[in-house]
Amino acid sequence: MARKSVVSFTSLIELLLILIGISIAAAPIVFANANTLKASYSVENVARPLVKLKRPVVILISSDGFRFGYQFKTPTPNIHRLIRNGTEAETGLIPVFPTLTFPNHYSIVTGLYPAYHGIIANWFTDPNSGETFTKRSQEPHWWLGEPLWQTVVKHGLIAATYFWPGSEVKKGSWNCPPKYCQPFNKKVPFEERVDTVLGYFDLPSDEIPSFMTVYFQDPDSQGHRVGPDHPEITEAVANIDRIIGKLITGLEKRGVFDDVNIIMVGDHGMVGTCDGKFLYLEDLAPWIEIPESWVQSYYPLLAIRPPAGVSPAIVEDFPARLHYSANYRISPIIGLLDEGFMVEQRNLSQRTCAGAHGYDNAYFSMRTIFIGHGPKFAKGRKVPSFENVQIYNMVTSILNIQGASNNGTASFSNFVLLPNR
Repeated sequence: MARKSVVSFTSLIELLLILIGISIAAAPIVFANANTLKASYSVENVARPLVKLKRPVVILISSDGFRFGYQFKTPTPNIHRLIRNGTEAETGLIPVFPTLTFPNHYSIVTGLYPAYHGIIANWFTDPNSGETFTKRSQEPHWWLGEPLWQTVVKHGLIAATYFWPGSEVKKGSWNCPPKYCQPFNKKVPFEERVDTVLGYFDLPSDEIPSFMTVYFQDPDSQGHRVGPDHPEITEAVANIDRIIGKLITGLEKRGVFDDVNIIMVGDHGMVGTCDGKFLYLEDLAPWIEIPESWVQSYYPLLAIRPPAGVSPAIVEDFPARLHYSANYRISPIIGLLDEGFMVEQRNLSQRTCAGAHGYDNAYFSMRTIFIGHGPKFAKGRKVPSFENVQIYNMVTSILNIQGASNNGTASFSNFVLLPNR
């Protein structure tokens, strides 16, 4: 396995020094303590029986950039209804590193860390082929692992995706059927997305998907523009709650709300970048030139790949807790920035006061939400925070199907889900 060098923000000078072969002591990294798996229990001890549906159904909802705590910014009666009558990660869901949209969405549906599912960032270049991955890339060779829709279809069940990174990739048993797979279009109103999902429950019982995804790009889109504390965020959160209410009402009208397992998550949190925590690479060591072509990304994930023949000395192994080293696509030099810091090259600088994510997942600001509601989730139960790679096994357990190998813990579902009768 290739070793990765990592530098904290407080030692970014060292990042420049290693490019000329000077190895110096690295700044210490503070590690977050793992949660002990204990939960508050409700009086329920077994899953509730289905009333109308013939088989288990899971709706996986993503509200992009829904930082943990947003649910308290404004009245959110529908989200809190799910919390009150379901199971919640009491202090939030922990994203994988880097805390970016595409790596995390794909980790949620594969149970794999980015180093293993291949989507190591929102944008990167494959050093072997020279190809560039972007948010529009749908070639299967980028997307490793087995996402939930592929697993579900492989077991003879139906899956439906209404926007989710990777869902348009035709891979294995999944061919993105037009009836059940929507190509991404951010202009599609949220109401239309929910109406489509609700419409699946109007189909004959053997055509109702067992697994469905629905994605909303808010409040991430507002967070990047104005940061996490702006009134626009409050409005966006209130709108997400209204959309969740529309989904609940539609399921109730069809008599299936209590039969459906709803899992509502975000992919990451958000932190403000409005307090001057800014660096230019040129100012760190002006006697060293780092060409733009070496820099894969600037912040929050500073990734530098020198050309062949330039070998950086190892300052420090990348923290094992971040699971970000076992893939040749990952740049050999990673700058692990402190929370809220930005770094750029002077001729490219264009950022002002806004919001960002992508930082170390140990920062609380990067946490998001996990809410589970339905027959497999105890009412009013709180569980400690956990990483989103556990969700894949949770869904396959609900659906009673065998999942693919992944980085989640096989027994974790027993901790969160109610056992069957």
